[in-house]
Amino acid sequence: MAVATNSIIVDWGTTSLRAALVGENGEELDHLETENGISSLRQGEHEAALMTALAPWFSRYGALPVAALGMITSRNGWIEVPYVPCPAGPTELAYGTARRSLPNGSDLVFLPGINDTARQPFPDVMRGEETQIVGHGLSKDATLIIPGTHSKWARVKEGRIDGFQTFVTGEIFNLLINHSFIARGSTQPPVDDPEAYRWGLHEAKHSATMLSLLFSARTGGLAGRLSSEQLRSYVRGLVIGQEFRQAHEAGWYAEGDEATIVGNDGLNDLYLVAANLFGLKTSIAGDDALSKGALAVLRQCLS
Repeated sequence: MAVATNSIIVDWGTTSLRAALVGENGEELDHLETENGISSLRQGEHEAALMTALAPWFSRYGALPVAALGMITSRNGWIEVPYVPCPAGPTELAYGTARRSLPNGSDLVFLPGINDTARQPFPDVMRGEETQIVGHGLSKDATLIIPGTHSKWARVKEGRIDGFQTFVTGEIFNLLINHSFIARGSTQPPVDDPEAYRWGLHEAKHSATMLSLLFSARTGGLAGRLSSEQLRSYVRGLVIGQEFRQAHEAGWYAEGDEATIVGNDGLNDLYLVAANLFGLKTSIAGDDALSKGALAVLRQCLS
């Protein structure tokens, strides 16, 4: 069947289900979010949760095709869809999808993630970010940054995602702020301090000894030079700064190069500041990359 004028894109993660009703060009017509992430559901409950969430759209528009991506296609989700190896574009991703029919007759297409088998010591993986990259566009060779709990640096080459690398920046930050003695004195509720963030970035840029540098979040307070109001932003600067330092050392960019930040995890502005300090020219992609990418793969499947 051909893709209907309207389609539904479901980004189903660990803690939430986000869905967008999109038009034929990927424009968002409506959206919704529920707290029925995969961590709250047992096997056998996913279909009912999806049908309940999408019921208003099905009632109004009929049996629209649905593309589902994210952790819902992991081994802890509804159905595990194997990773597609790099290099990969819409054609390869469409070939790797899994398909089902919903009770109302809607086509349900589970999108795969991708892996980079060249990474050592084990292949690197992503689920969902590859769809954002496809939606941003593959026509030009480029370096892309996708901030998040597990930040991704990816390279587009010859119309496909050629390779990528994960940095667990967001997860390390959350562990340090919420569960470590080092950052124990951070003000609650959290305070954002742009200057303290830049301070942390600067320290990270000029120090390769990250495990030692992190302890400065503790000693700065003991020395009376780092306040509890500054602590959170300073630590964030340390870990994001180390991401940029290590990405440079890994060959993802040289000073003066250009990159694009894709996605919107609430970190884009922070990554722009970091990129500027590290001499990387950056721009931000449009907010509709995920929908456009999922629609491109969906079209390949259902055309």
